[in-house]
Amino acid sequence: MIEAKKNSYFLNEEVNTFLENIIKNKSLANGYIFYGAEGLGKKETALQFIKEIFKHSSPSKNVEERITNNNHPDFLIIEPDSLLATKSSGSFDLEKTIKSGSEIIKIAQIRNIKTFLSQKSINSEKKIVLIIDAHLLNEAASNCLLKTLEEPSNGIFILLTSKLNLLLDTIISRCQIVRFRSFSSKQIKSILKEYLDTSKLEINTQLKFEDLANSANGSPKQLLRNIEIWNDFSDEIISKLDSPIKNNLEILELSKLISEKLEIYQQICLVNLIQNIWWGKTKNIGLVKKLENLKFLLGKKIQPRVAWEVTFLKISMENILD
Repeated sequence: MIEAKKNSYFLNEEVNTFLENIIKNKSLANGYIFYGAEGLGKKETALQFIKEIFKHSSPSKNVEERITNNNHPDFLIIEPDSLLATKSSGSFDLEKTIKSGSEIIKIAQIRNIKTFLSQKSINSEKKIVLIIDAHLLNEAASNCLLKTLEEPSNGIFILLTSKLNLLLDTIISRCQIVRFRSFSSKQIKSILKEYLDTSKLEINTQLKFEDLANSANGSPKQLLRNIEIWNDFSDEIISKLDSPIKNNLEILELSKLISEKLEIYQQICLVNLIQNIWWGKTKNIGLVKKLENLKFLLGKKIQPRVAWEVTFLKISMENILD
C-alpha cells in the first residue's frame, strides 16, 4: 500500500498561491471554474478553498470536519445523478468511477440550488455551492444554472470540470477560470519523493518508471493508480504486454484474462500503459488510434472482452503486414 507522508501532494502550488491571495485580499468572485485534467486535485483544492473561506468569515473549530463530512449548513455539493445513486448504495468510489455516458446533472438538482440560496446563511457571510463534473449538466440544467448565476444572491459557485468546451460560453463568462496544469515527469518524480513513503513503492521490474509516469498524463494521482494497478497484475498478464501480441490464441486468452480479472477502470489504466509502452517501441500512430478506440469502448462498457480481442487482433494484423 502506498502511503502519503503529507496530505497535499496532489495540490498545485501555483493554484494554491492564487487562491490564498484571494482570501487574504478578500477579493472573492461569485463564480469559479476549476479546470484541468482528471487527477490534478481539483476537488481536494476546492474543498480546502471552501474551508478557508468559511474559517475566515466565521471561525469555528469544526468547520473542516463539517465540510469533509458534507454537513455544513451553508455548503451544498452537486454531483452527477448516477454517481449519487451509486454513492447511496454504499459502493461509491469517485476515483474508480468511469464515466459511462449516462451520468448527468439534472435541472431538479440546480433548482435545489435556488432553494438553498434563498435561505439565509447560518454560520457564514455567504453560502457556497460546489458542482462536481459541471460539464455533465444537461441542457435544461445548464440554462437554469445560468439564470441562477445572473441573479444577485448570497452564494459563491465553484464548478469543477475537465472539459471546459462542454460548458455554455455564457456560464464560463460569468466565472473566473482557475487552470490546473498537468505536471511534467520531473515534477511528478519530485512530488513522489517529497510526499510519498517510497519505501512502500513497488514497481514490477518489467516496467520502467518512465512508462508509468508518461502514461499518467501529468497527474500524480493517476501515476499512483497506475503503480497500484500494475502491482496487482499477475505475471501472466505482465509478461505478454511488453510488445504487441501476434499469436491469435494468446490474444484470445489474454483478452479473457484481462476482462475477467480487472475492473473497467483498471482496464482503461492498463490501456494507457500499453499505449505508452508500445508507442515507444513501434512509433505506430495507427496502433495508438486503435488503443484510443479501445478506451472509448471500455468507457462505454461495450462487451469489454470482445473489445480487447478485436483491438489486439487488428493490431496483430497490422504488425504482420508491416
